[in-house]
Amino acid sequence: MNESVLEKLKILAESAKYDVSCATSGTVRNNRSGGIGNTVGGMGICHSFTEDGRCVSLLKIMLTNHCIYDCAYCINRRSNDLKRTAFSVSELVELTIEFYRRNYIEGLFLSSGIVRSPDYTMERMVRVVKELRTVQRFNGYIHLKSIPGCSRELVSEGGLYADRMSVNLEIPTERNLKFLAPDKDFESVFTPMRFIQQGMLQNIEDRHRFRHAPRFVPAGQSTQMIVGATPESDRDILYTSSALYRRPTMKRVYYSGFIPVNSYDKRLPATGQAPLVRENRLYQADWLMRFYDFSADEIVDDRFPNLDLDIDPKLAWALRHPEQFPVDVNTADYRMILRVPGIGVKSAKLILSARRFGRLTTEQLKKIGIVMKKAKYFITCLELPVNTVNEVTPEYVRKVLTEPKKKKMAGDERQLSILFPD
Repeated sequence: MNESVLEKLKILAESAKYDVSCATSGTVRNNRSGGIGNTVGGMGICHSFTEDGRCVSLLKIMLTNHCIYDCAYCINRRSNDLKRTAFSVSELVELTIEFYRRNYIEGLFLSSGIVRSPDYTMERMVRVVKELRTVQRFNGYIHLKSIPGCSRELVSEGGLYADRMSVNLEIPTERNLKFLAPDKDFESVFTPMRFIQQGMLQNIEDRHRFRHAPRFVPAGQSTQMIVGATPESDRDILYTSSALYRRPTMKRVYYSGFIPVNSYDKRLPATGQAPLVRENRLYQADWLMRFYDFSADEIVDDRFPNLDLDIDPKLAWALRHPEQFPVDVNTADYRMILRVPGIGVKSAKLILSARRFGRLTTEQLKKIGIVMKKAKYFITCLELPVNTVNEVTPEYVRKVLTEPKKKKMAGDERQLSILFPD
């Protein structure tokens, strides 16, 4: 690797680090004879997880950090005074293969600033992934960012070589997107999303008719929203996510806490970086929508537009709806068991399987993996006492479950003050 490519790697890997929408779950691309890499098997390297939980490494890189747009939240905006550079197609292909041969990576996450035009940029990105697949015979995982505003033809070609494609929504409402990114609008974002969706649905039909039809974006598409750069509530964010998940090909919505990389821009909030706990609560709420059969308006509504930062969203919902509890784990249906705080998808399925052989006891529930510290206030079984959420009140349950955490945080702060006095 020559010095020029190494310098480009430093700059463009640093520029790519703010994009978090790079999961690798949902696809299996096996190695073939004469090829290198597969999807299951340092600088600019990020870690993601396969569908079966294995950690894989991706080269997370930008084709260029030149950009014709001036988005307030972006480090690569055209008005920023920073060192600009770009890979040639051949340089980036060679870099990916060299990283793979040295066992640094198992795949590629490729994004880019927009240079000249969306189509010009997208065409160069497609050339990279096409050469990796057809010339280098690289069978590892590839996540390709689609450029907002690019043509259907380029999206269709890129989808033949990428495992996953994504288009970042960035801001949950169009009014605030236009405020912070005057060159963008929802139409430029949703159009390539629609192209990807149509290509995937058409590909499903083609593969039903022709067994060896080439696959199109087999791992689906994803997107990303920035949290805290604009005043939207968690309700606004989750309602947008819920609408996106109604699209049959949308696999993940990622939430990126706002990082003030352009603190001089007066359009951005003066409060600094968004709290990580808010980002974490949004991911928990997102999980409830995807796997626990919750709707967005059950998690947040007009009365509670923002998620509770002290407790997880499922516990917050349960405390707001004590009339739904207690749940008898020996008779309740799967959907209601899933709504019990402390019971996950795997535990709920194990409960349904185990109770066919007899009524469940406290010890059996613990062995299944239920978090009894939470669940005991919301369930009944053979041996549990009757002090459920209705007997001891939701306020008491909240206090009991949050006080240990607050005491631990206070203890950590005291310890830090001893180690690092003012």
